[in-house]
Amino acid sequence: MEKSYQPQTIEGRWYRAWEEAGHFAPHGPGESYCIMLPPPNVTGSLHMGHAFQDTIMDVLTRFHRMKGDNTLWQTGMDHAGIATQMVVERQLAAQGVSRRDIGREKFERAVWEWKDSSGGTIARQMRRLGASVDWDNDRFTMDEDLSQAVTKVFVELYHDDLIYRGKRLVNWDPVLHTALSDLEVISTEENGHLWHICYPRVDGKGYVVVATTRPETLLGDTAVAVNPDDPRYNDLVGLKLELPLTDRTIPVITDKYVDAEFGTGCVKITPGHDFNDYEMGKRHSLPVINVLDDDATLNEQAPPAYRGLDRFVARKKIVADLEAAGLLEKVERHKMMIPRGDRSGAVVEPYLTDQWYVKIQPLADPAIEVVENGSIRFVPENWNKTYFDWMHRIEDWCISRQLWWGHRIPAWYDPDGNIFVGYDESDARKRHGLSDDVQLRQDEDVLDTWFSSALWPFSTLGWPGDSPRIQQYYPTSVLVTGFDIIFFWVARMIMMGLKFMGDVPFREVYIHGLIRDASGQKMSKSKGNVLDPLDLIDGIELETLVTKRTTGLMQPQMAPAIEKATRKDFPDGIQAFGCDALRFTFAALATNGRDIRFDLGRIEGNRNFCNKLWNAARYVLMSTQDHEIGPVGATGSCDRWIISRQHQMIARVQEHIGSYRLDLAAQRLYEFIWNEYCDWYLEFSKPVLQSGTAAEQNATRYTLLSVLETSLRALHPFMPFITEEIWQRIKIPLALDGETIMLQEFPGAGDIDKQAESDISWLQQVLQGIRNIRAELNVAPGKKLNIAFQSGTSADRDRQNRFAELLRGLGKIDDSQWLDDGADTTGYSVALVADLKVLVALKGLVDIEDELARLTKLMEKELSNLKRSEAKLANSRFVENAPPAVVETERGRQLAHQAKLAGLKEQFEKLEQLGER
Repeated sequence: MEKSYQPQTIEGRWYRAWEEAGHFAPHGPGESYCIMLPPPNVTGSLHMGHAFQDTIMDVLTRFHRMKGDNTLWQTGMDHAGIATQMVVERQLAAQGVSRRDIGREKFERAVWEWKDSSGGTIARQMRRLGASVDWDNDRFTMDEDLSQAVTKVFVELYHDDLIYRGKRLVNWDPVLHTALSDLEVISTEENGHLWHICYPRVDGKGYVVVATTRPETLLGDTAVAVNPDDPRYNDLVGLKLELPLTDRTIPVITDKYVDAEFGTGCVKITPGHDFNDYEMGKRHSLPVINVLDDDATLNEQAPPAYRGLDRFVARKKIVADLEAAGLLEKVERHKMMIPRGDRSGAVVEPYLTDQWYVKIQPLADPAIEVVENGSIRFVPENWNKTYFDWMHRIEDWCISRQLWWGHRIPAWYDPDGNIFVGYDESDARKRHGLSDDVQLRQDEDVLDTWFSSALWPFSTLGWPGDSPRIQQYYPTSVLVTGFDIIFFWVARMIMMGLKFMGDVPFREVYIHGLIRDASGQKMSKSKGNVLDPLDLIDGIELETLVTKRTTGLMQPQMAPAIEKATRKDFPDGIQAFGCDALRFTFAALATNGRDIRFDLGRIEGNRNFCNKLWNAARYVLMSTQDHEIGPVGATGSCDRWIISRQHQMIARVQEHIGSYRLDLAAQRLYEFIWNEYCDWYLEFSKPVLQSGTAAEQNATRYTLLSVLETSLRALHPFMPFITEEIWQRIKIPLALDGETIMLQEFPGAGDIDKQAESDISWLQQVLQGIRNIRAELNVAPGKKLNIAFQSGTSADRDRQNRFAELLRGLGKIDDSQWLDDGADTTGYSVALVADLKVLVALKGLVDIEDELARLTKLMEKELSNLKRSEAKLANSRFVENAPPAVVETERGRQLAHQAKLAGLKEQFEKLEQLGER
């Protein structure tokens, strides 16, 4: 084997070999096991959230494949209506044309050409992450058969009276001219203003002051509301007010929704431009007035002076006119949440428009029931409550989008506006008895991307046909997803699966947390804290990283600050950690929490874990080469111990994977391989291989190989590349059959050897006690010691006798003896192992005066560090103004300094006592 582990030389080679050999295809004699990949956008690239989620799914897939299950990880991509249309429209704009210039048919052809040439970057990146998906059955939501499934669902829902067309408020992007889902709207806190506007009373007795953050919508007001329990306005209820800058009057009404503490306690009600006002308007039968066009300019419903103005230009003019009329009482600075389209960056407007809707309640009721009765289980279970809260408050689903790229709505209109729905125009005519001379035009809109995604668990398997894959894999086994799309995707898949398949789409839903940066902040390009998983795998130079982080910002003014922070945090760029180190880090972070902090220190530690495993394998291969290795029973206590510990590890790993606690499974693998196998068993093997009998050496060599091979199989789902590379080397001396580790059987847990575990635990404690004394006294690791034992039991004497050679070699012991219970132990340092005293003779070992002087210097330095940390934390300006994560880090430093100082004092006091003896 190469001297050092170089992931770049093995990862791509092994992935190509697996894929070319067809190892990702479903097979296996066991039960069916299926995971659906949440389809990434065709425009997307692999981000940390994808990489984290894909790692979880790949661990589960590889584990079940090795268990012998007939395992399918179904992959595919989403057509991503808005995102893809924007990409192609930008390309056209660079050529000086728009989509309307070339027409719908040519535009759709241009999108398909872009998809074939540039789409699917994320699929290539998934390969780099080691994702073992079934590439031979890769699907795309715009594939012909998936599109047929979408059309069938729409037509059947429409004819079941579960789809209708209606006028309601939607999130409207005035740049893209389309409705948006809530997930496509990003709300962030921004600086704004609160305008206090005077609404004169019709009776001439003064005015009412109303506070608003959007004065341009005043023109669409149809009421002013107060809280019924607010005594300040009892005399106003039922009165009429003059609507400023218009010739209309509006009533004063009461509603519990009004917050009496906000602004003046009087709220303008604009049902046509605010979701909450729209609901209040329905409660009070208020008229709905829309004063905006689809590009957010004011329309004919506004007074002539404002028609045709952009909303923000109109805002300035309205404020100026209010001030000129003496109707603007005051203006206050005000922080507020501003909703923006995640693609255009434009401020989103609540907008009244005709759209297509799914009548959701008849579909939601069965979807609630299957979670209540346990047909679907959420993991962790607390997400049930989130699901129920939303499902019980669910509203009809707006499924139409004003785009050209997507599944066009299969509805046609005659000249009178009557609607006819069918699989195609011919079917629509046939269903409704329309002759060919009736002129029809198809609806221009396309369906919400989430509509086709809701069919993903069965459309990808061949529905509406009766394919063998549907029979084999539906319902699927588990859905792995983040909590942010429980409503948008998970619930809708459940509803559609029950409606069209008559069964749930999956048995379990594993909800994982969201990846944050080391400080707990959301990763975003605007904050400059985004990490690219491929940069962590392959490394990236500093200048390239700076360019990457500062290019394409929605707020270019942030670039200098982001560049400065990047140069500070990554002065040498990012080193290549390799895929396995990243995957293992993700697995170790897969807790039940909502937020998962990603720290580069963790991945560095796991790169070291790869190095540790690699070096252990080199030692094992060098120790076993040129020897015939035959399977033998483990007779030595150390051999029996490591096998027993491995059995326990395997049992726990299987248990933790089964309960979706990949973090605990990774922790157990790490502890066993690093601590028990590498740190302890490899050390135990050295004296045996140097001076043991032929039988002992043969047993130890076989145990070294077999335990390593079993550990590689247990570790493979988490770290597929390094385990494959090492397994290919050690299968030769073990004479194992098989082309690849990924198709080997996942190891099973065997019996526990309690006697061996008890014996070796004793040996470890004795050695650790001796090592602790060395460390406390600053004794060189290679310096020979004289030790003694005192007290203890007959079992301690027996173990000391049996393990004398191991103790001598591993403890670097020159001489050992037993002392009578009453013997004087002055001149010894003591470690306790239960009732047994392990004594290290100090004579000639350490100069107490020199050691006390060394410890004094260390304590002075640590005390200085502690005082510096305490001073920082005593400074209220630092505590109140520094980021919480920085303050928390400083508190951690304070505790570390305190602990280290306490440890040094303890060592000092022990040495002082020895000096006094």
